[in-house]
Amino acid sequence: MRAPAIRGLGILTGEEAKSATAKSADGGSAGAISGLPHMEGLKKQTVDRKSLEILTLPRPDRPGDRFRRATRECLLALAAVDAMLEDGKASREAIVGERTALLYVTAAAYGASNRAFIERRGGVMHFAYTAPAVVPAEVAIEFGVAGPYGILIGGAPATLRAIEQAARLLEAGTCDPALVLAVEIFEECADLYARHRRSYRWPLVETAACLWLERGAGVLSFESARDGRRAAGAAEPGERFAAGPLADLRDWRARATAGPVELSGRWRGEHARLLWSPEKSHARGSAA
Repeated sequence: MRAPAIRGLGILTGEEAKSATAKSADGGSAGAISGLPHMEGLKKQTVDRKSLEILTLPRPDRPGDRFRRATRECLLALAAVDAMLEDGKASREAIVGERTALLYVTAAAYGASNRAFIERRGGVMHFAYTAPAVVPAEVAIEFGVAGPYGILIGGAPATLRAIEQAARLLEAGTCDPALVLAVEIFEECADLYARHRRSYRWPLVETAACLWLERGAGVLSFESARDGRRAAGAAEPGERFAAGPLADLRDWRARATAGPVELSGRWRGEHARLLWSPEKSHARGSAA
């Protein structure tokens, strides 16, 4: 199928926030890193004494009474879209309307709100905020996105499938821009992940990312199979769940290398691969 072109990619990660904090501690300024709107500080949570870490993103401070009860994952999603617009050098008007598609992917982001609702910790969590759909809903309301819409629950293969679906929508003329949004947070359920530490690559890296796609003229192919082999994935350690492929795409853009990019990932026995030969895209890294 025809590959989409990349107009922008905004990504916020716990590791980059950690780096910003380290620079600040050394006399530098965390504000020197752009693409982190409405964000201050960083927490790095050590799960136990065996150096199992969660690199966390702070709760963004977004103005407006409407966001007073918004969950951290919702606010991070909004910040990722802000970073995407910055990377694409565009205003909000570029994604407003019924011609913008939004595909949201997560494996675990809704776990925090569900736990808060069940355990009633730290205030009142409205039941509506426990649904995965609340994250793309907040994005749609804030940015006026009203086109085709979908939610995929799963890890990296779900994100690769979302990119393929976005390419199909663009190729069919169903939408003009298509946004692929992925948010993964872990801090609120740190003890649960620690109990199953052997199931993940550590550290767990909280990530919020949004990819802006438009019609292109390259070639895109997607394949998926169920087997017991591990996917190649990113070279660096750490686990991002559904946000992994967008972080890998960010790294590919930062290298500014010509030619296709192969994104891959594995989740619960499924191994997926996306071979992407874009006509053109921004070669530089994300503004985040």
